[in-house]
Amino acid sequence: MDVEALRTFVTVVETGQFQAAADELGISQQAVSKRIAALERHTGVTLLIRTPRGSRPSVDGQVFLPHAKRVLAAIGQAEQAVRPGSRPLRVDVLNRRIAPAQAVYRFYRSRPGTALDAVTLGRENAAQAAQAVLEGTVDASFRALPAGRVPAGISAERLLDAPLELLVGPGHPLADAPWVRPAHLADHRIWVPGIRPGTEWAAFYQALSEAFGLSIDALGPHFGDEALMDALADSTSLATLVGGGDRYLWPRTHDLRRIPLHDPTPVYPHMLLFRSGDRHPVLTALRDHLRTAGARTPQDMWAPDWLDR
Repeated sequence: MDVEALRTFVTVVETGQFQAAADELGISQQAVSKRIAALERHTGVTLLIRTPRGSRPSVDGQVFLPHAKRVLAAIGQAEQAVRPGSRPLRVDVLNRRIAPAQAVYRFYRSRPGTALDAVTLGRENAAQAAQAVLEGTVDASFRALPAGRVPAGISAERLLDAPLELLVGPGHPLADAPWVRPAHLADHRIWVPGIRPGTEWAAFYQALSEAFGLSIDALGPHFGDEALMDALADSTSLATLVGGGDRYLWPRTHDLRRIPLHDPTPVYPHMLLFRSGDRHPVLTALRDHLRTAGARTPQDMWAPDWLDR
C-alpha cells in the first residue's frame, strides 16, 4: 500500500476538498485524484464520496480513516527514531576497562546527558566489528585495522594511541624501574591471557614480540582481570602489558607497579570505524573531542608495520 496515497486520503478528509489537499501536499489536483483512485482499487471499496461542495469519507472510509492515521503516525515515529541525533550513538569500546572506554566516558562527562550507548563486541575481531558498523548494529567501533582491510562504506580515523606499560608485582626485578626499554624485556616472561587467534590484538602482540624479541604468551585459562592481578602480586617473575589509559583495580596490599615503556614507546593504535557520511551529531562531537582532548602520540612511538600511518 502506497504511504503517500494514505497521506493523501487523510489530507482530503481533513480539508474536505481535493484542491485544498493538493495545495497542502504541494501536488496537483490530478495527482490527488490518481492517488485516491489507486488506494480505492487496492482496498476494493469506495473511500470518498464526491459532492459539489467537496468530499467526505464513505462508511468504509470512516472505518479506514483511524487505521490510516495510525499507520502514518507509526511511520513518522520510525523516521524520527533514525533521524541523525534522534537516537543514542551506539559505540563499541571493545572492553570497558581499556583506553577507548575511558575516552568515551570522559567525553560523556564533558557533555552530561549526551545520547550515547557504550557497548562491547568483545568476541568479534576487527573485520567483524567493521561489518557490524556497516550493517548498523553499532554506529562506531574502536579497532586496530589496517587501511587495506577497511570495508567499502566504512571510514577509519586514528584518534587514540594507547602507550603500553609493564604491570608487575612488588617482587619483580623491574618493580622499582622508572621506565623500561621494550628490548630489555626479552628475558622476562610476559603473560597476556585472553589473546585469541585471528584478532587484531593477537596480530599486534605478534608484531611486538617479533620487533623486540619478547616472549609473550597467553597460555592457560583466563579467569578474569582479578585473577591476573592476584597472580602478578604473588610472582617474582610474571609481568603483563596494559595500556596507559586502561583502568584496572586491585587491592592496596597487592602493591602492583605500572612502569612506562620508552625508547621506543609501543602504542596500541585504536582507530575509530564509522559509516562513511554518517552525520550523527554525537559522532561528530566525539571525533572532535578525541582530536583535541586525546593524549599526544609519543615522538619515539612504535606501532606495527602493517598499520598505515
